[in-house]
Amino acid sequence: MGNSRAYPVFRSADVVEAWTQALRLNALLEEHDDEVALMAELVTVEDVHMMAAVLPSAEFSHHRARVDTTGRGFAQAGLDIVKVEDSLLEPELPVSVLHYVPPDTVEDEFVRALGRGIASIGLSGRWPDDAETDSVGVAAYDGVEVVFNGDDVNWSEPAGHHTVFVHVDKWGDLPRAEKLAAFLGGTVLGDAQHGW
Repeated sequence: MGNSRAYPVFRSADVVEAWTQALRLNALLEEHDDEVALMAELVTVEDVHMMAAVLPSAEFSHHRARVDTTGRGFAQAGLDIVKVEDSLLEPELPVSVLHYVPPDTVEDEFVRALGRGIASIGLSGRWPDDAETDSVGVAAYDGVEVVFNGDDVNWSEPAGHHTVFVHVDKWGDLPRAEKLAAFLGGTVLGDAQHGW
């Protein structure tokens, strides 16, 4: 099936501004999926506690695979964030979470609980067909994603700002991305990246 192409269309050092612009774009989707993807890398104990309060039913795990010193393979057991003591949690950092929620439930609280690690909110759906740009919406690929503390949709490097991406079909759709960037008062900020 392939991956979407994600175009960066907005950047800001202000987390609320980035989230607000992502919501403006999300409102342009003709269809919306019934789940929102929340992902975060949590780098401090305080970050973990704040996110666990927002996502109490989420499964938290090691951010990267860890080698088991017994030589039996990778230790990837989930952590019980609520019960583990801070002194035992500290050496396990960073911790990550991937959780799906219904739209308009905890996204604002998720944004307020963000720490310094990279995080994202993925809002998928389908763009409307657009005769002006000769673009067709594709539900398997379309959507909006805001990457917090990063400028790469694949989280390769942290950054001191937040980036909003528009996802389009796997062949790319620069005219649609340009039109969506213009809706926010800007331009496309770089090449398409491999998306979801």
